[in-house]
Amino acid sequence: MKLASLKDGGRDGRLVVVSRDLSRAIFPTGFAPTLQAAIDDWAATEPMLQAVYQRLNDGVFDNTFPFDPAQCAAPLPRAYQWADGSAYVNHVELVRKARGAEMPASFWTDPLMYQGCSDSMIGPCDDIEAASEAWGIDFEGEVAVITDDVPMGIPAEAAMAHIKLLVLVNDVSLRNLIPGELAKGFGFFQSKPASAFSPVAVTPDELGNSWDGCKVRLPLRVLLNDTVFGEPDAGTDMTFDFPQLIAHAARTRHLAAGTIVGSGTVSNIDRSRGSACIAERRMLEQIADGKPSTPFLRFGDRVRIEMLDPKGRTIFGTIDQKVVQYHPPR
Repeated sequence: MKLASLKDGGRDGRLVVVSRDLSRAIFPTGFAPTLQAAIDDWAATEPMLQAVYQRLNDGVFDNTFPFDPAQCAAPLPRAYQWADGSAYVNHVELVRKARGAEMPASFWTDPLMYQGCSDSMIGPCDDIEAASEAWGIDFEGEVAVITDDVPMGIPAEAAMAHIKLLVLVNDVSLRNLIPGELAKGFGFFQSKPASAFSPVAVTPDELGNSWDGCKVRLPLRVLLNDTVFGEPDAGTDMTFDFPQLIAHAARTRHLAAGTIVGSGTVSNIDRSRGSACIAERRMLEQIADGKPSTPFLRFGDRVRIEMLDPKGRTIFGTIDQKVVQYHPPR
C-alpha cells in the first residue's frame, strides 16, 4: 500500500491512497483524515486502507485524480519523533579516518543516533533553503521506517513487528556548522535543518523480497544536477538494522505512533557505487589527494533521490529539490 499527504489539508496534510504505479490517488472517506490519525489506530485503519488500495489498483473507483508529487507534503508533515541513526558504520569510520582520528570500537556495537527537527518535515519537491552557501549545504540519502506505538525496553527481535511504513529521506546537513556545535558537547541543532521525504510512504509488502523485515536490499539512487552521484545498496554494509535502531531509541522511553527512525546516510564499503552525500566523497578525496575537491551544494543545484524495484519502477516516487537562498525576515 502507498500513502501520501497532500498540502491542502492544513499543517498535518490530507491523507490520500496512491496507486502502485503512482499515477492515481483517492481520498479515503469516513476515516483517517491524516496519516498520523491512521498510524494512531493502525490495527483498525490499515485493513480499511488496504481495501481502498486494492480497489484503486483494480480500477473500481471513478472518483480518483492524477497523483502529483509536487502537491505533496512529507507523509508526516509533523512527526512526534524523528530519530536518525548512523547505521552504516563504514561511513563514520571513513569520516574519522579522513581527519586522522581513531574510531572507538564501541561504534560497531552501539548505534549512534540523534533526535532531529520533526516539527516541520518538508515535501519531496520543496526547496532546500539556506541563508548562506558558506554553511556547507549537503544532502544525505537515507531510508527510514515509521512505527506504531513502541514500548520502552523492547528487544530488537520484537521491534520488527512495529515497523508499519517505509520512506526515503533527504536529511539535509550544514556541514560547516557541525564542528562548532559538536565542540560544545551537546549535539546537533542548527546544523540539521528540515528534512525532506519521499512523496509516498509504503507498507513493507510493497518491497516484496527486497524487504527482509530488517533491511531494504535495493540501491538508493542519488543524482546531483541530473548526474548520478551514487547508487549505494541500502541493504549492504548496514551494521545496525531497523529493529536494532528502534530498540536503541526505545531503550529508556516509549516511542509514540508516528515515530520516524532513519538509517543515516546509506554507504557501501565498495566505493565504486558512489556516495549518498557530498561529505563522503570529500572524505575520499581528502584521503586520496590530501584535500577535498567536490564543492558542497550551491544555490540553483538540484538534488534527486529515488529507489527503483528490480524491474526499474520507482517505489516511493522521487525527492526532487532545488537549493535556494533564504532571506530571513527583517
